[in-house]
Amino acid sequence: MTEPNERLVVIRHAPYSSNELREGLDVALVAAAFGQAVSLLFLGQGVLALLKEQKAGAPGQKSTLPTIDMLEMYDIETILVPTETLQNFNITADQLVDGVTLLPISDLPDLFQRYDYVLNF
Repeated sequence: MTEPNERLVVIRHAPYSSNELREGLDVALVAAAFGQAVSLLFLGQGVLALLKEQKAGAPGQKSTLPTIDMLEMYDIETILVPTETLQNFNITADQLVDGVTLLPISDLPDLFQRYDYVLNF
């Protein structure tokens, strides 16, 4: 069960493809810093941000991995990824950062219904 007013931040964009991923992470961190409960759901190319072994972006682009590593410090402990997303990208769970919870994609409709706020990036 989620907490009242909990936010689900949905990340759909790959690292370095746009600012969407960084903006989603920033929103999650700011909300958590102000005491809001936040969960993260990584869909599609967004799952690439959770890879332990990431390639650097273009010159001047900051890596997203340090931000991912800071989530626990902000009490963001729920990081969700559909199993089918990993299969689509030929990624195994052990290639992801620690703390990721896998769920079947069929659980997504119920997951979205549990949150008062869903923010898409």
